[in-house]
Amino acid sequence: MSFFGLDCVRKKERELERKLRANDREYNLSFRYATNAIKTSKYNFFTFLPLNLFEQFQRIANAYFLFLLVLQVIPQISSLSWFTTVVPLVLVLSVTAAKDATDDINRHKSDNQVNNRKVQVLIDRKLSSEKWMNVQVGDIIKLENNQFVTADLLLLSSSEPLNLVYIETAELDGETNLKVRQALTVTGDLGDDIEKLADFDGEVRCEPPNNRLDRFTGTLTCSSQKYPLDNEKILLRGCTLRNTEWCFGLVLFGGPETKLMQNCGKSTFKRTSVDRLMNILVLCIFGFLAFMCTILAIGNYLWELNEGSGFTVFLPRLDGNNAGFSAFLTFWSYVIILNTVVPISLYVSVEIIRLGNSFYIDWDRKMYYARNDTPAEARTTTLNEELGQIKYVFSDKTGTLTQNIMTFNKCSINGKSYGDVYDYSGQRLEITEHTETVDFSFNELADPRFVFHDHSLVEAVKLENPEVQAFFKLLSLCHTVMAEEKKEGELFYLAQSPDEGALVTAARNFGFVFRSRTPDSISIVEMGKQSSYQLLAILDFNNVRKRMSVIVRSPEGKLSLYCKGADTIIYERLHHSCSKLMDVTTEHLNEFAGEGLRTLALAYKDLDEGYFTQWKQRHHEASTCLDNRESKLEQLYEEIEKDLMLLGATAIEDKLQDGVPQTIEQLSKADIKIWVLTGDKQETAENIGYSCNLLREEMNEVFIISGNSLDDVRQELRNARTSMKPNEADDSIFLPGRTLGNGVIPDEVVNGEYGLVINGHSLAYALDHTVELEFLKTACMCKAVICCRVTPLQKAQVVELVKKYKRAVTLAIGDGANDVSMIKAAHIGVGISGQEGMQAVLSSDYSFAQFRFLQRLLLVHGRWSYLRMCKFLRYFFYKNFTFTFVHFWYAFFCGFSAQTVYDEWFITLYNLVYTALPVLGMSLFDQDVNDVWSFQHPQLYVPGQLNLYFSKTAFFKCALHSCYSSLVLFFIPYAAMHSTVRDDGKDVADYQSFAVLTQTCLLFAVTIQLGFEMCYWTAVNTVFVLGSLAMYFAVTFTMYSNGLFLVLPSAFPFMGTARNSLNQPNVWLTVVLTSILCLLPVVTHRFLLMLLSPTINDKVMFKVRKAKATPPPPPRRTRIRRTSSRRSGYAFSHAQGYGDLVTSGRFLRRPVTSRSSGFTNAGRTTTGFSPMGRSAGYSPTGKAQNTKVPDVEVTSLQMYRTITNTTL
Repeated sequence: MSFFGLDCVRKKERELERKLRANDREYNLSFRYATNAIKTSKYNFFTFLPLNLFEQFQRIANAYFLFLLVLQVIPQISSLSWFTTVVPLVLVLSVTAAKDATDDINRHKSDNQVNNRKVQVLIDRKLSSEKWMNVQVGDIIKLENNQFVTADLLLLSSSEPLNLVYIETAELDGETNLKVRQALTVTGDLGDDIEKLADFDGEVRCEPPNNRLDRFTGTLTCSSQKYPLDNEKILLRGCTLRNTEWCFGLVLFGGPETKLMQNCGKSTFKRTSVDRLMNILVLCIFGFLAFMCTILAIGNYLWELNEGSGFTVFLPRLDGNNAGFSAFLTFWSYVIILNTVVPISLYVSVEIIRLGNSFYIDWDRKMYYARNDTPAEARTTTLNEELGQIKYVFSDKTGTLTQNIMTFNKCSINGKSYGDVYDYSGQRLEITEHTETVDFSFNELADPRFVFHDHSLVEAVKLENPEVQAFFKLLSLCHTVMAEEKKEGELFYLAQSPDEGALVTAARNFGFVFRSRTPDSISIVEMGKQSSYQLLAILDFNNVRKRMSVIVRSPEGKLSLYCKGADTIIYERLHHSCSKLMDVTTEHLNEFAGEGLRTLALAYKDLDEGYFTQWKQRHHEASTCLDNRESKLEQLYEEIEKDLMLLGATAIEDKLQDGVPQTIEQLSKADIKIWVLTGDKQETAENIGYSCNLLREEMNEVFIISGNSLDDVRQELRNARTSMKPNEADDSIFLPGRTLGNGVIPDEVVNGEYGLVINGHSLAYALDHTVELEFLKTACMCKAVICCRVTPLQKAQVVELVKKYKRAVTLAIGDGANDVSMIKAAHIGVGISGQEGMQAVLSSDYSFAQFRFLQRLLLVHGRWSYLRMCKFLRYFFYKNFTFTFVHFWYAFFCGFSAQTVYDEWFITLYNLVYTALPVLGMSLFDQDVNDVWSFQHPQLYVPGQLNLYFSKTAFFKCALHSCYSSLVLFFIPYAAMHSTVRDDGKDVADYQSFAVLTQTCLLFAVTIQLGFEMCYWTAVNTVFVLGSLAMYFAVTFTMYSNGLFLVLPSAFPFMGTARNSLNQPNVWLTVVLTSILCLLPVVTHRFLLMLLSPTINDKVMFKVRKAKATPPPPPRRTRIRRTSSRRSGYAFSHAQGYGDLVTSGRFLRRPVTSRSSGFTNAGRTTTGFSPMGRSAGYSPTGKAQNTKVPDVEVTSLQMYRTITNTTL
């Protein structure tokens, strides 16, 4: 890295294989590998000015004003002073540059903060504290608990038995579940012996830097032995070390070459669609300006030839100044005079409007999250109106839609449902935060943060109901959770998925406490009694089995198999005697599924000793077999998991953030398509899709794309498309040529609603250049799309694909570092300040704390910003075109001499003073309907998606309106002043009087037009409008006074013109007449349009006027319940289970020496029944969850998690 932050890594050729040697910097430096410093900023001290100016002059108007400035310093053609252009141009460039500099300084600070973190590096046979930026490939570094992983490392050794480490990968894939990595035995023996580590000279040959998070290939050569390396031995930058005292690692990739940074998109200069349209329109305006100037130059040439010779007595020509040269000078003179078609004040005003609307977002108290003291923040001020045009929203799932907190909500045991609360009349009650909770004080080992409301379940446990006790015994035994007890009675659980943690925590609170485990035993506390079960086998979970089982021997010697899994899988393996119980449990499962809960069926089986001994022998032979090991084990699992006895079912809620279903429903009504891009497994993502109303039972079909080859994926996409549009010919479905201009794919209308779910490996094929169009066309026909198991780079690729082929504005929203590339790729990036750090927020354009605030950002702030900006542009072009076209008509009456029709002071102050504040007032305060009506009618958002408020058509209409108004404003005053005398008989038909009359008519006409444009009048708007008119008269009478003329005669030549002209009745009659004639077509057009073809805005505004009062409050938000037969599958984990690891003993921790049962007298004591019900939360991170803030109302969604270790 250079001094100024530029990465100085230069590669002679593309790296095909990485070679490095431990503890040998000289050898590794020869390959010029990147250092561990990162750079996300765009500029440095020397590049800021040229790069920023280059970006700003991409706005054609800025380049035009620079060109105009050059013309104005040429005295032969300039009729206006040069400072009238240079001052506003420098102001615009400076303000924008200051804003960009501030943003980049923040990026530099963030980079410096990361680069200057400290880590212990083994240098010269001792550990030294070094900055991250100084770490190099081949260094050996030491990490300690809760530290971020510095670079991509090969794990060498750790403090845990068998060299395991526990990591959290939230910054990479959004998952907060702990994952396990294990070092090679040969390096694990190095331990923390500095001498051995310093002598380690292993050589690594591995893959070059890439963005694949889920795979790694390489070899380690040590002591002439070669060892294979895979992803299970690698610690990636962005992970956090958890529950591991220390570990040592060898740096493989640093800085920009790490997989985390390889997945981060580049910072791009974002411009709104309005900006891009403005560039096109400005080009058209310049062409039209050149056309007008050419006509006037030709007119000057003809006039000089025919009439000009008669004026040479009064205006002698300079030598060589013939008619042709005069026309040439006239052309450039009119370029300067008519430049007001695109005044620089337009861009000054645009920046002010955007800044003001950004403040509205920052100040919105309805987007403030009091619990975390987090307000909404507009981190950029240039994209506000784009928020009103969003068509596609790309959302992360974990931490964005959900809180990643699983809560044990309900259960069904032996045909009885628990979890709901009823009053004494049998009516089910709604559970709120004020509902009384179950008292677990009888159990000293209970988690105090576990919440449940149905007292009947704990009563059944205390009454020793055998089915209920068997139910919770299964939950306490059948899992791969690991327990730690650093203090007596203070348990916390490490689970590979929050689902398992929630179930084990529920069993713990109901009296069946999982305490510890060894490779061959599980210790639990059953209603105060310590018990140890012999663990004989774990039949682990995977995505095909969708279940897991354990075989245990009780203290009494009884052999049992306990199984839990997806209900459809368990039902296939039940004993026929369970049919009646299965029917009742199915009804409960349907009810749970209707509420969007994740369900799981539980069953058991008593085993015969002789059969199990024989089965165990076959199991051992299959597990040591080299050929077809997995299929042989699967056959054995199928054999023993038969004739099970059903116990019941659990219902877990994957806690959505507040208001997520309502927000998605509102956005869907606004015709915004939502795509969820998540690193989670397919089943988990589907469950959340149904929970948050993204996928619905009412949909015609939800297509699952899971092909394992290019052809399979293509065929599945084709089948899905055929199902949606069966009449479309197969041969022409996917022709790449069927696009609009610029390769844009048109939207296709289908009958019905469809959903699409595609997993990560299939998505990799779908994004291939030969299939991407098929994937996009099929996906865009669906109402909702869910992409599972996607990498951060794939998220960005999906966004880029939509941007490339759809004429639509995209928004990406996420909360973790794995969402950064997606946020950068989209037109608008939104960061949620959640549990996964601030990387997403730092890379975003807007940020807030909860997903539900997105509907207010888009449907209120976005729509208002777009509406205001479009009204501003239409009106601004109207008033300036009208102003400029009057010059054009006047040229035919002044000999094409480039004389201005207005007073020079009026030209200077027209955009700066007389019309600036009224249009800014409209652009900052106007709204067609208030926020409540905006939410009640989300269809109001659709016109923004279709660019109906400002487009090339709207601009053309505006130009025609301006042309008509300019004709009225020139010829009506001209006719009124022609051969006219004052009341006293004196002549008033002079140039100065005509100028005053014309500019007065112009100002009144455009001001009244502004009044017609505004829908929402405020005191500020009124003061701005009336104040600007008052300012015009005050300035005009002052400028045209005798006093100023005597002080500066050349600067104030219109002495007495105002008072001599504006005291005449015919002048005011002319003002009234021109105003009426200018507005009459507008009023007529609007009346006919509203009568014959009213827009959605017209209809809603009519409703508002009809209401004549504040609209009724929105309906009370209730929990959305679905009646459905679909049961959401249970997600055990996001990967293969921990079964092998558990039974191997590799994970074991040092045991706590003394234990007590931790129970008070349980007996059959009962507590009074109190109606109410919902349960506890578990999250694997161990961070405090939803801690109650003083003086802030806590909602019913406040749940707690099991882990109590404050160091997590």
